[in-house]
Amino acid sequence: MNQPKVSRIALLNVPTILGITIWVSTAAIAGEPTRRDNTQQPSSIAQTPLNLEIPVPDAALETEELNPSATPETPVPSLELDARENQGMEQITNVSQLRDVSPGDWAYEALRSLVERYGCIAGYPDGTFRGNRAMTRYEFAAGLNACLQQIERLIGNVPDNIEGLPTLRRLIEEFEAELATLGARVDNLEGRVAFLEDNQFSTTTKLSGEVIFGLADAFGDEVGDDVNTVFHDRVRLNFLTSFTGKDMLQTRLQAGNAALLLARNGVTFDDGSQFTQEGRFTYDGDNGNDVIIDILRYRFPLGDKATVQIVANNGLHHYYVDTVNPFLEGLAGGSNAISRFAERNPIYRIGPFGAGAAIALKPSDNLRVDLGYISNTASNPGEDNGLFNGNYSGIAQIVYGSRFKIGLTYVHAYDDGSFNDGDGARRFLLGGTGTAFANLNPAQLANATNLSADTLSTPVVSNSYGIEASLKFSPSFLVNGWVGKTDARLIGLGDADIWNFALGLVFPDLGKEGNLAAIVAGAEPTLRGLDVPGGTNNFNRDFAYHIEGFYKYQVSDNLSITPGIIWLTSPNQNSDNSDAVIGTVRTTFTF
Repeated sequence: MNQPKVSRIALLNVPTILGITIWVSTAAIAGEPTRRDNTQQPSSIAQTPLNLEIPVPDAALETEELNPSATPETPVPSLELDARENQGMEQITNVSQLRDVSPGDWAYEALRSLVERYGCIAGYPDGTFRGNRAMTRYEFAAGLNACLQQIERLIGNVPDNIEGLPTLRRLIEEFEAELATLGARVDNLEGRVAFLEDNQFSTTTKLSGEVIFGLADAFGDEVGDDVNTVFHDRVRLNFLTSFTGKDMLQTRLQAGNAALLLARNGVTFDDGSQFTQEGRFTYDGDNGNDVIIDILRYRFPLGDKATVQIVANNGLHHYYVDTVNPFLEGLAGGSNAISRFAERNPIYRIGPFGAGAAIALKPSDNLRVDLGYISNTASNPGEDNGLFNGNYSGIAQIVYGSRFKIGLTYVHAYDDGSFNDGDGARRFLLGGTGTAFANLNPAQLANATNLSADTLSTPVVSNSYGIEASLKFSPSFLVNGWVGKTDARLIGLGDADIWNFALGLVFPDLGKEGNLAAIVAGAEPTLRGLDVPGGTNNFNRDFAYHIEGFYKYQVSDNLSITPGIIWLTSPNQNSDNSDAVIGTVRTTFTF
């Protein structure tokens, strides 16, 4: 490039421009958000960009799934690939070459001087400057070094009698060693970056993972002899791929062997009931440590105020909606609540895993609308199956607020009973939470009515309604709660009335940053009414109360240990059954 013409005015402006450069760079390093504004100074400018991304999960992706009700203070892996990983910067000769810089920007004159007079500002190959983007210390050092070197070249071509020149030369000499060190570090960094680029796994895909080790046991008069102490595990690997920097393709591999302590071990309570879904851990689901593709989904923006998500495998509604349960919602991960029930209102899990699509609309910062549809027979071309003819579940939800949030949720679902656990029991109506009766388990209902299990194995259509709320009193204390009601119709047979509710007290950063303590109390899904002609309507009885407490201790950025306890006071919604107590110690590794 041609050497800029030197003038007395230009040299006299060097200290001022250099000061502006350092000030702007320091503000960028501090992470101060700025925006273009013709009237305001940068120190008073701030904006919060629209964020419809639905919080990931494991390692806080679910940490893993980017659900918006997950802990806002928990770091979530960015899905926007850093431009520095695959793009270089090019020298420019005129500020007009930067298409995202306009004369109305508060720092326009400073940029124009640095570019046109001194030639020490570079832009990206796409013709942008990205002035609102935070910079690294390396970038700051490289930019400062380039400017000082250019100034030194300019000084070498002018007489010594120009005002201020001796001072500038003295400063350059005094900082010569530091500049040399910075240059060496930048050269070393460039070499390391080149090595990483040549040996990287992928230019578009990032890997995050979570490993859970759990030690658990259950106690109680009916439980103690039937349940032994167990040590189980669950591993998740998430491959997060972005093609534009704003979209995300998630492929998750999973393997585990976490036992369902009270659901499948033959526990029989005093009233003869079995197979309760109460007290299940967030990560349980015995599959013999076989590796499976657990999640496959793609999310992309649609304009500035909408995000579309396509789910190809194992989709559930809580993967893409705000469950209004911050800090407790962990998307089946190992860093938040310890039970499925404490994670969220169970109606979000209605409908077996499947495929479908969802859209999130955010017309304002405090208002969000979600619509979603999932079919668990989407891939089956057989009769009465497919995407629109088989089992399905649809959700519509509106959430309003910020520090105080409230959500109104509606879920409509149909289950023909063809999906089951292999023992003839209905696939869980409420996603593996609640009592056997609330899940309309035919075998268990038959024990409490004068109807046969075959008669009760009828398709079910349901309408569920939820109210969820969260109030953040301070950064270290908030209250979450919800109420859920499901009206279920056993087609051709009768109606069922199912309720659940909970209140949670949450204490983030208790004792140390990253720690989390919580107490959750409520009633898991409970069958409160059953109107079945010819049957015995005796389900207007006790709620299945659930009391949970845990304390997550963050040992390091990648390791946490969580002791917890779950107390079930009326197992299978019968206070005559002896209480069941589940204790666990969960160890979670994230990377």
